[in-house]
Amino acid sequence: MLTQENTALIVVDVQGKLAHLMYEKERLFENLGKLIRGIRVLRIPIIVTEQLPEKLGATIPEIAELVSDIEPIRKSTFSCCGSESFMNVLRSLKRRQILLAGIEAHVCVYQTAMDLLNVGHVVHLVADAVSSRTAMNRQIGVERIIREGAKLTSTEMALFELLRVAEGDAFKQILQIVK
Repeated sequence: MLTQENTALIVVDVQGKLAHLMYEKERLFENLGKLIRGIRVLRIPIIVTEQLPEKLGATIPEIAELVSDIEPIRKSTFSCCGSESFMNVLRSLKRRQILLAGIEAHVCVYQTAMDLLNVGHVVHLVADAVSSRTAMNRQIGVERIIREGAKLTSTEMALFELLRVAEGDAFKQILQIVK
């Protein structure tokens, strides 16, 4: 099970015009927003990446405003783990459980998941917070990531798993977020 002390969220490349081409983009943006807001309530670290932002654009405003205090890590590799800056930040967090969200499920999210698994992280793919341009590529990406050893979760499942108890201020805040 996920624990607050050992978890980090990685938000992969939700940027520019590409983000607006995603399958079920409204659902994707809504769930990413809920996930980020909930993770912030729990004070869990977040890493945001951008794939060649000079070409693909910056993180979309709907997400950028939720992580305005976090400097996105620029990368040119599909896998986030191919970026030395990313790996340095990840190592500094000393977290082994990774919530993975973003785009595209069959390219950057997939390759990042594979590399994280290969270096010993426990990857929890937030299936309702990942997408691709087509439903088929999204489905293939999600299925392959799970088949290769990642755990499947959803926005609400992850937040309540991290929360553990149905009382207190954090519970009340997360309840409002997921409604």
